[in-house]
Amino acid sequence: MTATAPPRSAPEAGPPSGKPAVGGRLRPRIPVRLRQIGLPYLLLFPALILELLIHIVPMVFGIVISFKGLTQFFIRDWGSAPWSGLNNYRLAVKFDQPVGEALLHSFWVTCCFTVLSVAFCWLFGTVAAILLQDAFRGRALLRAIFLVPYALPVYTAVITWTFMFQQETGLVNHVLHDQLHLTSDKPFWLIGPNSFWALVIVSVWKGWPFAFLCVMAGLQNIPRELYEAAAMDGAGIWQQIRKITMPSLRPVNQVLVLVLFLWTFNDFNTPYVMFGQSAPKPADLISIHIYQSSFITWNFGSGSAMSVLLLLFLLLVTAIYLLFTSRKRGDADV
Repeated sequence: MTATAPPRSAPEAGPPSGKPAVGGRLRPRIPVRLRQIGLPYLLLFPALILELLIHIVPMVFGIVISFKGLTQFFIRDWGSAPWSGLNNYRLAVKFDQPVGEALLHSFWVTCCFTVLSVAFCWLFGTVAAILLQDAFRGRALLRAIFLVPYALPVYTAVITWTFMFQQETGLVNHVLHDQLHLTSDKPFWLIGPNSFWALVIVSVWKGWPFAFLCVMAGLQNIPRELYEAAAMDGAGIWQQIRKITMPSLRPVNQVLVLVLFLWTFNDFNTPYVMFGQSAPKPADLISIHIYQSSFITWNFGSGSAMSVLLLLFLLLVTAIYLLFTSRKRGDADV
């Protein structure tokens, strides 16, 4: 009896050419160009979702509320609040009325506070970065010490300063009055006119290390050969700073000043921790004023209108600043 070979099994059907199978299913090929274009948007998608949920959606709701008469009587169902149109905006800009007059006063206080804080933060940061540019023993330790205020949590730093500004037991009055005898009596720092200067001091103390860090990073990009050539030509230290350092730091300073301006003008944590829900009139920043209008008087429509006006003002100032700096940069390049 002749042995017969076993029958051959039919070959399995493989995937079409150019379409590899994954898990028994065909995977369509994505064009390389499409993958290159879509990958950045795919990576940015989580950040866009968070930006939408955290900033865009609340901002839209705030704009809608600014056109409503939302008070404590409608807080449980804010959608039923009556539509007030532009009445909240008219009330905020009537500077001869109590609400508008208080808002205008808060605006000017915030402008003065921002100018002083940004100016001193930039000045101290720039001077410290220039002084620590050259290598010497202990430079790394000094850099670390200068960055301590920037590394501390805001609430911890401001609470510490609040204890230091106490009228009877504070360290500031102990040094000025008891040790140096510079004042006839112990001044009040958290109430009255001195509250404004206390707020400026705390803001500068916690803000200048950021300017120091940015300027120090900008100084690393300036070639040392420029200073060596200037020194060989007889240029002194002040001439080197004026002719080499400051022009080279112009792009860094343009961004730094804008960021410091926006952070300081919108600062809420510092005055709130120092003074609580009701800041003294000399230190009534616009952020605290809007908070009081919204959550103390329960007039959310008026507070939202003030917030929208503040947003428009900051957008206008930012646009003008960017237009001015870009035009100045273009003239310098020419």
